[in-house]
Amino acid sequence: MKSIAALQNLVTPWSDGLEPSDAELDAVEVELPLILAEVELLDAQIMTLDRTPSEVDERRIRRARNRVMAARRDLANRTAGSTVSGDAA
Repeated sequence: MKSIAALQNLVTPWSDGLEPSDAELDAVEVELPLILAEVELLDAQIMTLDRTPSEVDERRIRRARNRVMAARRDLANRTAGSTVSGDAA
């Protein structure tokens, strides 16, 4: 029986350039407000996993959800507002 490790190089070749490209870093930077808002929502939800949420917890989760929705809206508006080559200006 052949080991899958011997064939792994054919499936996913090793790349010397393991660092993210500038375009990938720019994409992460554009999405960073959404990522941070989602992390904040997860933190608020995790805090209530082992107990009944209090009124303060519910407000914290609601505010975090609103921040996620606002970040998604802003990201969607930013990407929809960008022009693609060939579009009429």
